[in-house]
Amino acid sequence: MELWKYSILVFLGGCSYGVVSTFVKLAYEDGFTVSDVTGSQYFCAAIITWLVAIFVPKIKLSVKQCLILLISGMPMGLTGVFYNKSLGYINASFAVILLLQYIWINQGLQYILVKKVPSIRNIISIVVILFGSFFASDVFKSDISFSWIGIGWGLLAALSFATFVYVSGRASIPIHPIYKSAIMTSGAGLVVMILMPPMFLFNGVLINGLLKYGILTGLFGSIFPLVLFSIGMPKVCSLGNILCASELPMAVSMSTLVLGETVNFSRWLGVIFILIGIAYPNLEKNRLPSL
Repeated sequence: MELWKYSILVFLGGCSYGVVSTFVKLAYEDGFTVSDVTGSQYFCAAIITWLVAIFVPKIKLSVKQCLILLISGMPMGLTGVFYNKSLGYINASFAVILLLQYIWINQGLQYILVKKVPSIRNIISIVVILFGSFFASDVFKSDISFSWIGIGWGLLAALSFATFVYVSGRASIPIHPIYKSAIMTSGAGLVVMILMPPMFLFNGVLINGLLKYGILTGLFGSIFPLVLFSIGMPKVCSLGNILCASELPMAVSMSTLVLGETVNFSRWLGVIFILIGIAYPNLEKNRLPSL
């Protein structure tokens, strides 16, 4: 598979993650807590992924390999905890722009850990994406939700997501993506259950409306991104953190179509800038990649 095809998979993984904030907001409106929503997300994700993994080819993994995959999934679980907490204090658009700070955080991690200096193309792309994200998130509106607690949770989500992007790009164990995702989702679910005891399994809310949100957030916030990232991230490497920024255009679109939020011209202009920033590093200097 050519590089551009792996890039599309990572791009779609980011789009999938961009859907989650809408479902989380809807769940909060229905009266469910952050523990309910986050716990059910990873509970459903783990069950669905393992059910699908039954039917895919498997190889015997060493204890070390299993631990690597489990640990690789844990930052995704932390991202879910921190991101869902931030959505309890600030609106979805502002939460997404905070999560997008993983772009420069990831570049910082690569420089600190492996001394990898970002290319000029990546730097330009990051600047364009961040410039567009301010417009797309409408952070300059006077009525935007503002909370230091929410900002703190959002930045922690960005840090954990940057860690996940970095680690997943290096967990290149040659196994089926579904099988790999099942183990990584289990790692994410484990850390969530430790931080947020799964009371939803015993208090009846799961069968009283929570299950649908668990399935939706599990699919779009855990399963689809993990599968797509597992396939694409090891191939695109440093471009992965830029391609994942597709979550913001998707979040803006979902807020319009599902939540009925008004998206003005400046926000769509920001989305266009972000798409340009995402596409730029994947273009050759003189021509588009051949299909």
